[in-house]
Amino acid sequence: MLTVEVFSLSIMIAVLAPLLGAFTLLFLFIFEKRIDLLEKQKREIALERELQKALYNQLNQEIQPHFLFNTLNSILSLARLERKTELIRSIETLSKLLKFKYQTNNTYITIEDELNYVNYYLEIQKIRFRERLHYDLSFDANITQAITIPFLIQTIVENAFKHAFEKVIGEAFLKISIEKKHQEIHITVWNNSVENHEEFSYKSGLGLENITKRLDLLFPNSETSVQLINEADGTRVLAIFPFMLNLEI
Repeated sequence: MLTVEVFSLSIMIAVLAPLLGAFTLLFLFIFEKRIDLLEKQKREIALERELQKALYNQLNQEIQPHFLFNTLNSILSLARLERKTELIRSIETLSKLLKFKYQTNNTYITIEDELNYVNYYLEIQKIRFRERLHYDLSFDANITQAITIPFLIQTIVENAFKHAFEKVIGEAFLKISIEKKHQEIHITVWNNSVENHEEFSYKSGLGLENITKRLDLLFPNSETSVQLINEADGTRVLAIFPFMLNLEI
């Protein structure tokens, strides 16, 4: 015969069991979220470390004395020739170039910001190389607000000048294209040098190795790729990573 005590205990268990299960699930959910947060923080710290390494190389290796000397010498030539408009423009561009380098400390930026910096750099190089330099930049209009790592395009472009255009006499052709394919960004940088740049590109954190590592950290759940391809008519670097807007981070 069912006693009052047993009946009351059964009712209590029936009431408390769902609550206990709910609290257990809530605890597991919070615990899982906490683990995800710790993993995200760990990934952000690693990404920040790799960015600082890239930034250090940019500041201490890429802006080398010979680059500044040649640039300032070109600017001085404009002053001597009294080409005032070009002189002012070149000084403004150099100022923006240096400002971007010394103030960039985010782990990611928009493609638009990266392209602005690349344009400053190419304007300065155009002053140096004059008619010898030819460059073309093309991109899909709908990708400018997508995110990328700082100095991705810039590092590849600078390597083309440092290891090709500055060492080989003749016409210097550079093509940069950025397009969205499905849900991926494809960035291609091609130059007309047929020299093998692989030994330079993978040296320390300066080149493709650092770019690859930072892309993996920024997009941990997606496939990324950075390839250097030596072709018959030049050298091409292709970087592929997910199309993602700033709001999605």
